[in-house]
Amino acid sequence: MKRAISLVLVFALAMSLCLGLTGCQKSSAIVIGIPNDPTNEARALELLESLGYITLKDLGDSDVEATVLDIESNPYGLEFKEVEAAQLPSVLQDVDYAIINSNYAIAAGLSPVTTEGTDVSYPNIIAVKDGTQSSDKIKALVAATNSKAVVDYIEETYNGAVVCDLVDPTDDGIDPTVDYKALAGTTITIAASPTPHCDILKVVAEVLAKQDITLKITEFTDYIQPNNVVESGEYDANYFQHIPYLENFNAENGTHLVSAIAVHHEPMGIYLGKQTSLDAIKGE
Repeated sequence: MKRAISLVLVFALAMSLCLGLTGCQKSSAIVIGIPNDPTNEARALELLESLGYITLKDLGDSDVEATVLDIESNPYGLEFKEVEAAQLPSVLQDVDYAIINSNYAIAAGLSPVTTEGTDVSYPNIIAVKDGTQSSDKIKALVAATNSKAVVDYIEETYNGAVVCDLVDPTDDGIDPTVDYKALAGTTITIAASPTPHCDILKVVAEVLAKQDITLKITEFTDYIQPNNVVESGEYDANYFQHIPYLENFNAENGTHLVSAIAVHHEPMGIYLGKQTSLDAIKGE
């Protein structure tokens, strides 16, 4: 009888140890989806650092290029899933959280649980090939963009999810140094991201149409081709990126693109996936 009881106890102990080991092997790490492109990945990591979840190495002027390899301290054992920025809303259901640019979040109907501070600004720009920015065609595009019609549209449409960066906008969107009569009947071509860029450009197109200038807007869903088609001269301009991304692209690809005007910025935010609050990061 005693032997039988001992065997039962040994079996029970073995089972508890087995279950304990199994529990230890099961990963409970929080997984966060982040953009995989330069600068946006750095922005995502800087947002997490500002909230005290990680610490990044001091990279000096290269902070805008930080990646997960530059995490110095990760006290909560966070894991990261690097995903193309445009695809982050679609993988949200598979991760605990995702850090998403507001343009993609707006298109997906998502609301953030927290965003970058108001002191963080990466203005999205209209970019052109260097040397064309002084042409009447580009000057007309810039003037139409820097109009009160565009400012009003951004402020009334996005409720802070997109923040206007235009400076000293004009009532009519006209540059007095441009020969608009010579431009009548001209078409300006521009490559742009879907939301909010294409939508904002539709307002710019209305301003240019008053001068008999057509703005042909082509939607692109990647971050590579819009720069390639401007560099090649196939398109006059593009509108989808911020300056750190542009500078990095030029350095890596030998392109010659410059900013013509800063239009708006999109606060990056943390969006809930499997979790219902940020408390899970600290195990609360």
